[in-house]
Amino acid sequence: MRTNNSMLAVIIPALLATAAAAAGPLEQARDRQDRAALTKMADEALASAAGAPDDATAQHRAALASSYLAEVDSELHDRRAAREAATRGLKPAERAVALKPGAQSYRVLGTLYGQAIGDMFSGLKYGPKAKAALDKALEQAPKSSQVYVALGVGNLYTPGAFGGGAKNAIPNFRKAIELNPKNAEAWLYLGIALRGEHNDAEARQAFTKALALNPQRVWARQQLEKTPAQ
Repeated sequence: MRTNNSMLAVIIPALLATAAAAAGPLEQARDRQDRAALTKMADEALASAAGAPDDATAQHRAALASSYLAEVDSELHDRRAAREAATRGLKPAERAVALKPGAQSYRVLGTLYGQAIGDMFSGLKYGPKAKAALDKALEQAPKSSQVYVALGVGNLYTPGAFGGGAKNAIPNFRKAIELNPKNAEAWLYLGIALRGEHNDAEARQAFTKALALNPQRVWARQQLEKTPAQ
């Protein structure tokens, strides 16, 4: 049966609305690259965490908001702001792990350590901590697609001289997809890693899949647009 244009006009907005509803406010702001909204939410979350030092949920939310803000700052090519946002999130992230040492708390902590790296000195300071936190996350949740994405991102942005790089990150992203084929972030970062290995055709396929799963993700669309078609 053919789908006519009038049906598509109903189906496509419905799919977009469903995708938006499935994500929380932090994820939606991250997807839109809405730095202003993320800054506001991160500031509010950090203030709440400071006022509730024994609330693991408040600490985790502050850490996660800071990590998303750092992510968007980086996407917008403001590395200084990204490092500052990540650094602000380290205290609540460390506190969250101390209060409730679960896989997701370790995942966010490891991600923030990586985002706080800006030079060789900070790399020596935070690099081992990032690896230790992500290894702990994997130990606790060996079948978590999100943890494998975090591991892959860590490898992707670690210099080759220290065992990182796109080639070493690709298996992490493929494992994340194996565990959860609907993980849009895994497809997005797989595309970035594949492009880093000069595999533009497969990279475009990965970006297309990421956008099909999360049409709101501005950065995925930007990555697809900048990847040469073959």
